[in-house]
Amino acid sequence: MNKLKNVFLATALIVSTIASAQLKTPQPSPSASVTQTVGLTDVTIDYSRPGMKGRAIFGDLVPFDKIWRTGANKATAISFNDDVSINGNDVKAGKYSVFTIPGKTEWTIIVNSNTELWGAGDYKKEEDVARFTVKSTQLNDAVESLTIDFSNFNQGEAQVNLSWENTRVSFPISTKAGEQVEKQIKTMLIDGPSAGTYYGAARYYLDNDKDMEQALAWINTAIEKRPSAFWYMHQKAKIQGKLGQTKEAIATAEKSMKMAGENEDGDYGYVANNKKLIEELKAK
Repeated sequence: MNKLKNVFLATALIVSTIASAQLKTPQPSPSASVTQTVGLTDVTIDYSRPGMKGRAIFGDLVPFDKIWRTGANKATAISFNDDVSINGNDVKAGKYSVFTIPGKTEWTIIVNSNTELWGAGDYKKEEDVARFTVKSTQLNDAVESLTIDFSNFNQGEAQVNLSWENTRVSFPISTKAGEQVEKQIKTMLIDGPSAGTYYGAARYYLDNDKDMEQALAWINTAIEKRPSAFWYMHQKAKIQGKLGQTKEAIATAEKSMKMAGENEDGDYGYVANNKKLIEELKAK
């Protein structure tokens, strides 16, 4: 009986394993992803690539004047890690679906906020974030598989191209590269490092017993940039203590303690921290 039971369990396990296995085969419209840096912004397009396979495409397999998922399977998706402008339409950073309405001489390009659509059956126009028309061009050489790529780079701009059969449509994407560069110049060359940068450097030197004179210079700069940061003041007192400037360190800790006690949002434990530090300094 036990032997029969074991045979039954083994057979059930084999059947279960076979049933749960997924047979992988080549996809008729393989998925693709293209990521391109435009200016300083990463643009990614995820889509499936159907082939012509001897079929007539536009005006037949893909009807004219009807909304199309712009590929096969799940609707084509486009994403940006910064705000952009698509053919003059402002689009926030994020991920969107791309639908199109092919025509004989021009196409409607649609950027939609719903990224979970398979096909265009549940497409809703009210979820569009951009909609515009572009002229189509005819190609001399047929493109067998739907292809989306980028071209015509110019500083913070590029062109997205969709090509299939003997048709190509293109539209421009503009980024805020100029503004981003200006912001970097202001931060790095005009304003210089932030208070937090100087504070972090001073803390690193303090915690690792490096050059305390340099740490003091950095913490002083941090305090100049952010005088209300009583926790900066506390670290300055500790640095002064390590430099043997006991009297100055106690005065700094007392100032930090007073500032922390007067902070409307609480002292974050710095009243107690400063009391302890002052006791340690006086004990030296």
